[in-house]
Amino acid sequence: MSTTLIEVRPAKAADAAAVASTHDEAWRSAYQGIIPGAELEKLINRRGPQWWDSAIRKGSRVSVLVFGDKVAGYANYGRNRARSLHFEGEIYELYLRPEFQGLGFGRRLFTAARRDLMQSGLKSMVIWALSDNDPATEFYRALGGRMVARSSEKFGAKSLDKVAFAWSN
Repeated sequence: MSTTLIEVRPAKAADAAAVASTHDEAWRSAYQGIIPGAELEKLINRRGPQWWDSAIRKGSRVSVLVFGDKVAGYANYGRNRARSLHFEGEIYELYLRPEFQGLGFGRRLFTAARRDLMQSGLKSMVIWALSDNDPATEFYRALGGRMVARSSEKFGAKSLDKVAFAWSN
């Protein structure tokens, strides 16, 4: 019988290429048919290995979920960027490669990111999701998030609705 290790840990510069390919796969899966094709390509291509390497080296909070020896997902997070929302922390992104979705890994990654935020004094938290991304909105609701705000974001000529989910202690 073999055992596969599942670990959530801070990303290292050596993880940059794996995080970039996870970002690519996850975004294509999540946003195909939601974000216009050319805009989606731009967003994905902007976040290559060099971008992630730089973010990690500069101290951005990026955690990876590693399954065996493969990066299966990542989360990046920090202080809340929306001044109008009175929550301290924010998970900016939480993504899994498509083949690792629905296995409880997203919950593990979310819990680890939230714990890290809380340990650094950020007791309340928000996360944004596009309204049309049903798997994400259902996931955040299932984790106990309550919808606290709506906004929109432009992707080329298309404006998409987004919602903020929040957690407080």
